[in-house]
This record gives sequence, structure tokens and C-alpha cells, in this order.
Amino acid sequence: MEIAPVNTESAYRAALAEVSALVDADPKLGTAEADRLDVLVTLVQAYEAKHHAIDPPDPIEAIKFRMEQQGLSIKDLEQIIGKSNRVYEVLNRKRSLTLAMIRRLHEQLGIPAHVLIAEGL
Repeated sequence: MEIAPVNTESAYRAALAEVSALVDADPKLGTAEADRLDVLVTLVQAYEAKHHAIDPPDPIEAIKFRMEQQGLSIKDLEQIIGKSNRVYEVLNRKRSLTLAMIRRLHEQLGIPAHVLIAEGL
């Protein structure tokens, strides 16, 4: 199995094309094709992490997104953030999240804590 490094954009695109073809072929585990797919995916992921990294979302946008996903209202956030005026202040960036709010948002809504503690945009 000869595999070239994925260190240029053209090598990345070629590796993606080969990964796509191998996924479509659905090779059985333990075969040379499955091993090749595993190695190529690892190389593609490493290249993407270095050259196509995605920044974490803004904390407030993450909260709004989760609200939309779960159909939550301001009233639903009161048990997590505080009275409705406090929820509005947080969502309008007039008040920062406290450590207690971050913990509750993480525990109750499943928003990753590292997203919530990031600096707002």
C-alpha cells in the first residue's frame, strides 16, 4: 500500500476523492482497501485540522442555536440563567455569563463548556 503525504491542497482534494470512492465501495474490515481508507481518512483529518480549522462558535450564538434546535423560549432559560430580564441581558450581550450559568448551560443544554467560556465576538 503506497500512500503519499497530504500536504498540499491538490493532494488533499485527491485524497478526498479516493476516500469518497472507497467509502462508496464499502470495503470489509481487515482488507487492504479498508486499511487504505483508514490511513487516508487520518491524513485528511490531519490536513483539515491544520489548514481548514473551524473556529468554535460565539457563546451567545451557541445558546441561541441550541434554543432554536430544542424549541426553547426565554421562559425555558429562566431556570438556567435567571429571571427573564437577565436572560435578555445575556442574549443581548449586556451581561456576561457567570460560572454558574456556564455550568448549568453545559449540564442542561449540552453546550460544550469550552464554547461558553470563549470570548464573545
